[in-house]
Amino acid sequence: MRVLLVEDDDRLAAALTTALQRHGNVVQRVARAHGCLRLAGENDFVLLDLGLPDMDGMEVLRQLRRASAVPVIVLTARSGERDVLRGLRGGADDYLVKPFRTAELLARIEAVVRRGTRPLPPGDQVVEVGDVRIDLAARRVTVAGEAISLTRREFEVLALLARQPGVVRSREEILDEVWGDPFLSASRSLDVHVACLRAKTGRPELVETLRGTGYRLGVR
Repeated sequence: MRVLLVEDDDRLAAALTTALQRHGNVVQRVARAHGCLRLAGENDFVLLDLGLPDMDGMEVLRQLRRASAVPVIVLTARSGERDVLRGLRGGADDYLVKPFRTAELLARIEAVVRRGTRPLPPGDQVVEVGDVRIDLAARRVTVAGEAISLTRREFEVLALLARQPGVVRSREEILDEVWGDPFLSASRSLDVHVACLRAKTGRPELVETLRGTGYRLGVR
């Protein structure tokens, strides 16, 4: 893959570049936000540090998401719950707190890529719930005929539920399918994405919570 590494720490950037190249990736490194925004479209993956000298990384992520669906993993020392939630809500595919092991980063990159290239199972490619229309093949969601902008992961959560409307999916199953890690079940990542889906569609009943079990697509 072509990986864009956005990191202003020279030592860390050098170590990550070496590790990524050992696994067959072509790495392009920039240390400023403007470089990220200019070059992201030429790469298959973005590793984004939030502590950039010319622009806050969260703003970089927001601008990037308005223009591109390229997979993004945030790399940052910001470990607070609020920061993690902001990153996920802003469209990051994953959020990794420094310091981290390169093996963990490589595993998370593989998980994001695997989710993005996983083929859809056979079945209906368009699911309708009331005035909500979910086109699985086109990755498009409309409410009352109006297109709704979802992040990559928000759509993947909704699509997983939509493939079997009314069927309860456990938290562990959703986290395994969408995040690639069933052991994230104690985190609030899934809850945040469900809340965003309800808010963006304006249909709180679209995703039903079965307390202590999981979620399912509402069929009313």
